[in-house]
Amino acid sequence: MNALDTTTSTVAEDASMQDIKTDVLVIGAGSGGLSVAYGASQMGADVTLLEGHKMGGDCLNFGCVPSKALIAAGKHAHAMTTGAEFGVTPVAPEIDYAAAKRHVANTIATIAPVDSQERFEGLGVRVIREFGRFAGEDIVEAGPYRIKARRIVIATGSSPFVPPIPGLDAVRHYTNEDIFDLMEKPDHLIVVGGGPIGMEMAQAHVRLGCKVTVIEGAKALGKDDPEMADVVLKRLRAEGVEIVEEAQVEKVSGRDGAITVHTPRGDFTGTHLLMAVGRKANVDKLNLDAAGVKHDRSIEVGADLRTTNKKVYAIGDVAGGLQFTHVAGYHGATVIRPILFGLPAKARTDHIPWATYTDPELAQVGLTEAQAKKEHGIHLEVLRFPYHENDRAIAEGKTEGLIKVMVYKGRPVGVSIAGAQAGELIGLWALVLANKMKISQVAAMVAPYPTLGEISKRAAGQYYVPRLFENETVKKAVRFVQKYLP
Repeated sequence: MNALDTTTSTVAEDASMQDIKTDVLVIGAGSGGLSVAYGASQMGADVTLLEGHKMGGDCLNFGCVPSKALIAAGKHAHAMTTGAEFGVTPVAPEIDYAAAKRHVANTIATIAPVDSQERFEGLGVRVIREFGRFAGEDIVEAGPYRIKARRIVIATGSSPFVPPIPGLDAVRHYTNEDIFDLMEKPDHLIVVGGGPIGMEMAQAHVRLGCKVTVIEGAKALGKDDPEMADVVLKRLRAEGVEIVEEAQVEKVSGRDGAITVHTPRGDFTGTHLLMAVGRKANVDKLNLDAAGVKHDRSIEVGADLRTTNKKVYAIGDVAGGLQFTHVAGYHGATVIRPILFGLPAKARTDHIPWATYTDPELAQVGLTEAQAKKEHGIHLEVLRFPYHENDRAIAEGKTEGLIKVMVYKGRPVGVSIAGAQAGELIGLWALVLANKMKISQVAAMVAPYPTLGEISKRAAGQYYVPRLFENETVKKAVRFVQKYLP
């Protein structure tokens, strides 16, 4: 089925628009929208998908995928300078910045067919490459089409937020939507914003031979556990990234190649400027008021992701809350139940992991230590285990970092990891929290040796140190048994 195929829908042409009736209308072909379109179509629903920009959304084209490809290029360059302790003479790499960007483009192109219009049309989804705009509570107009749907899913995602800083409009500045198109290597990249996007791009660029200054109005990586964030920030500073905190930008001046950012902490001049201060939900084009969908900066939804219009759901970034690709996919799977089967379903947040892909990485699921102490008080136990006591980390020279596990009444309620492959290690703990497993079940796991995965098992084992190894009653019992055991 293609964008003009209406064989399974009622179509009535008038002088201006074609009418389509569909079971499920999905607005936005990012992670969340594609998840709904795929699942609903494969289970027999008539599905129409609208996308006025790029299939695959922000993650494929401007976010997760291109950033990780550029980070990979930076890691290869960094490895050439850090081999001395392994008997490999460090050399200064010759950086072809444009070639690194071509690697980014090739990565996107390799993944793109999975999210493509052709694939989804092959799955039976009606794909219309237009932006959607509500014209009623269950009617959306998109280009020459007027679509009436039984259920509508808004999955329009978010865009980079660029604050109205005086002088910013007068200079060339980049966001995550166009920094990956830049083919000339910046001599000095200034990054405004010390969150995950800003710090990932800062490290990638310093490793690719750029001078980098990060300007943050509050604390860099301020939404993460401060102890864990400090592990990452120390490494970035050691690699040459200048990080200026508590420096709210007052104005921007200059010209291309000589851009100055003015702050109370001083003025900083560079050749290129990247704005990475946050995201805003894409709601402006939707005409939500016509559908009775309440919204402000994002769309208001309940735990079931339903809006104030019972026929309309909102998922992913546009619904506010945690703004991650995997959350959008999770939301998509959640709304499938009520939309197709009329069954209740609610989205949780307590088991959602996230990661910052710096080197070392930073990962979190559930409550941080501060949040857990506030919620559970003196009954909380915090288990810790350092990377420098893990044999694999020692062998590979990746001993920076630690894991912290917050436990309440024998069950983990949060995990923080800073260190090598933290984003991979957090997956186990996401499973634990999702299924409300006990810490004893993690401690009973047999992890292969030598792996970084042992860090999780060793952390879980710390729960039993005071209960078994520092317990006088246990020791007396053992001595008594040994006295009489034949």
